[in-house]
Amino acid sequence: MDAFFASVEQLTRPTLRGRPVLVGGLGGRGVVAGASYEARAFGARSAMPMHQARRLVGPAAVVLPPRGALYGHMSGQVFDALRMKVPVLEQLSLDEAFGEPAELAGAGKAEVERYCEDLRALVMAETGLVASIGAGGGKQVAKIASGLAKPNGITVVSPDAQQGLMGRLPVRKLWGVGPVAEEKLRRLGIETIEALASLPDADVVSVLGATVGPGLQRLARGIDDRPVAERADAKQVSAESTYAQDIVTMGELRRAIEASAAAAHRRLDRDGRAARTVVLKLRKADMSIVTRSLTLQYATTDLQILTATALRQAIDPLELGPVRLVGVSFGSLTVASQGSLFPELDQGVPEMEDDGTAEDRSYLPAAGGETRWVPGLDVSHPEYGHGWVQGAGHGVVTVRFETRSTGPGPSRTFDDTNCDLVAADVVDSLM
Repeated sequence: MDAFFASVEQLTRPTLRGRPVLVGGLGGRGVVAGASYEARAFGARSAMPMHQARRLVGPAAVVLPPRGALYGHMSGQVFDALRMKVPVLEQLSLDEAFGEPAELAGAGKAEVERYCEDLRALVMAETGLVASIGAGGGKQVAKIASGLAKPNGITVVSPDAQQGLMGRLPVRKLWGVGPVAEEKLRRLGIETIEALASLPDADVVSVLGATVGPGLQRLARGIDDRPVAERADAKQVSAESTYAQDIVTMGELRRAIEASAAAAHRRLDRDGRAARTVVLKLRKADMSIVTRSLTLQYATTDLQILTATALRQAIDPLELGPVRLVGVSFGSLTVASQGSLFPELDQGVPEMEDDGTAEDRSYLPAAGGETRWVPGLDVSHPEYGHGWVQGAGHGVVTVRFETRSTGPGPSRTFDDTNCDLVAADVVDSLM
C-alpha cells in the first residue's frame, strides 16, 4: 500500500488530499509513523524524528496522531479484497503481503502486468486506496520490485531481467541486510548485490557468519525458492507509547496504562483470540526497562479485567523513577475464552488519586495532558455530524466536519466547554 497511514488520513479527511501529511508522535520525542508523498517530496520519511520532519516540510505540514484502530480496519478491508483473487497471502504488516497465484505459473510479463493491474483496481474499488505491486520469480525480487513500483505503479521483473536489475542495486536492498552487515561488507568493498553474489563462499561465511551468510548470498544470486504461506498466529498482541514528558505520578501512569491496554485490546479483538497473561512494560527516563507479568486462571477478552490486571502491576514513579514509555502486552493467546465467576473481583482497581482525573479520559491525549480536545481527535455533533479536531485552545475548539464520502467539509469553531461535541469512533470517518 502506498504511504498507508497518511493515505488513510487523506481518504477519510478530504481536506488533506494533496497536502503534506505527517502521522506520528506529536511530542518532543515523537517519530514519524507515516508520511504522504507530498511530505516525502520535502525529504520527510518514516522513523524520522517528528521535529526534523516538521522542519523539512515547513509550515505546510499537517501533523496528526496515529489512528491505529482505523488503520487496522482498513488493512482488513484491503486483504479481504485481495483474497477474492489470491486465496493465500503471507501478510508482513498492516500494508504489505506476498501472494503466489497458481494461475501465473509460467505466465509471460504482459499477462502478469494485466493481473497486477486487476488487483490494484480491485483494491481501489473496495477501499479507495492505492496499492503498488511488484512481481518476480521469488519473494526477494518481488519485494524489491514493489519498492521500485512506488508510487502508484507496477514493476514486473522477468527471469531474464532479474540479475541485471538486482546486480546494480545497493547490497542494503537485500532483504535481511541491515546496517551492521552493510558496514561489514562495505569494509571489503562490497557495495552492490552483484559484488556480494561474486564473493567467494568462504569470505561470505567469514564476514556474515555460517548461518546468515550463505542464505543472503543465495538471494544475491537470484536463488529464492521460499514458498508463500499464511503466517503463524502471533504469540502476543501489544501496544506501547513514548511520552513527550516523563510520567512522574501514579495518576499519570494509570492513565497511560489504560490507554495502552485499550490499544492492545483493539488488536486482540481483531485477532479473535482471548488472553491469559498480561505484561506491563515500563521504560524509565534512564532507558532501563522494567517488565512485570500476571497470568489469569482463564483466558478472557474482557477489557476491564485485562486493564485491571495491568494496573495491578503498576509501580509508583515516586518509587521507580520517571517513566518515558508504557506498554501493555496480552499473551498466552487461545481461541477459547471463559467468563470470570467473580468479575467484580477481577475488575478491582486501586482507587484513583484525587487529582482531578475523573473526567472522561477518552478525550485526553496522553498521561497528564490538560487539553480536552486534541488535534486529530474524531468527534461527532448532533447537527453537523462526524468531524475531527483541527485545533483547540484559549477556550475554543475548531472542528472540520467531513468524512470519506463528503468531500472537503466546513470548519466550525465552538466554545470548548459548551459545544455538544462527543468523542466518536474513528471508523465512522469512512462513511
